[in-house]
Amino acid sequence: MKKLISTTLMIAVFTSVAFSQNLPTTTKVKVKDIVPDYKFSVSTTYFTFINFGPKSISMYEFHFGYKITPKDRIEIKVATWRLFEPMGIPLLDPLLQKESEWYPGRIRESGIGITYQRFLWKGLFAKVEILPLKKTYLDENKKKINDGFKLYTSYHLGYHIPLFKNRLFLEPQIHCNYWPIDSKGPQGFEEKESKWKNNYFLFEPNIFIGVNF
Repeated sequence: MKKLISTTLMIAVFTSVAFSQNLPTTTKVKVKDIVPDYKFSVSTTYFTFINFGPKSISMYEFHFGYKITPKDRIEIKVATWRLFEPMGIPLLDPLLQKESEWYPGRIRESGIGITYQRFLWKGLFAKVEILPLKKTYLDENKKKINDGFKLYTSYHLGYHIPLFKNRLFLEPQIHCNYWPIDSKGPQGFEEKESKWKNNYFLFEPNIFIGVNF
């Protein structure tokens, strides 16, 4: 919960900084004359840098993007994470991240998907991601016991903050996650899942860090 609160505060700070920045007021100066028009990008969530320790989710996520128009970007998303509790526990539920809700082991989910990002106004953007995931069930001794499949999607609203003439960028954002397909697992895991039947997680705060080239 502390991480979620701190992430929300970081998003608020970065967004306020972004909106307080003004472009030069010289007439007929275009953005493309000030900032190089980079076509490619690589980005990752800040979770990639804090996934250490036995209770971490070991989340690693990378996006390889290509700008097809000044307002449209497509990306290949490569991601993997390790779940220790059901994803359907609501953000503000007091049982979130409580050991009583933990699986009798872990679920490793990994996949490659696609994303589409559309800039709406200045740095404000919307984004949708589709990510098929292979699920690997591990017992408490980290031994594989089963496989499964999940179709994971997420829907984002955020703000692009360029740094160093847009060579680097930050993207604070809020996203809602939805998984319409999710195969069942071993009994002990399903006992925990049955308590939380949601196949969505709403209003997750996040910050992406990236480089353009």
